[in-house]
Amino acid sequence: MKIRLSAVIACIAAGVAACPALALDFPSRKPGLWEIQTQTGEATGKSAGHGGTHTVQQCIDAATDKALRDMGQGMGKDLCSKQELRTDGGKLVVDSVCKIGNTVASTHAVISGDFNSAYRMESKSTYNPPLMGRAEGTSAMEARWIGPCKADQKPGDMVMPNGMKMNVLDMMNNRPKRP
Repeated sequence: MKIRLSAVIACIAAGVAACPALALDFPSRKPGLWEIQTQTGEATGKSAGHGGTHTVQQCIDAATDKALRDMGQGMGKDLCSKQELRTDGGKLVVDSVCKIGNTVASTHAVISGDFNSAYRMESKSTYNPPLMGRAEGTSAMEARWIGPCKADQKPGDMVMPNGMKMNVLDMMNNRPKRP
């Protein structure tokens, strides 16, 4: 089965959207329904400039937002040798070095906006050795609060681009526990 890098990045981005940039010390998002659009692209390689746009909707409350940030923090501790967060001119800047399988991903991300109505994250990553044939990749994520969660949604529900609904909290609670 062939897996597209843009699909992998979209899945990672969905997680990052839930817990921006590995959940370092970020402000909480406003409870309700967030629409998160992620555009990925490969900066180099045969498919330079190719990528895709994926939109998900996520229902959160304060507890869900915190749980997702905590999960991201745990992932970062396990996978990343470097996670630095700083502010620069009212923007959040994140630099990280993380291991994805046998590949080391070095990422620089800049986040602007607020976590009450909208925010944007732009990132550029380099992969050594190349990840799925790509030495570099870029992504831009725009998140906007669109209102209260829908009547049939509960905190943690995420509606994927194909319309499938899953609850990230349920998925987190059903994952195997580490020793």
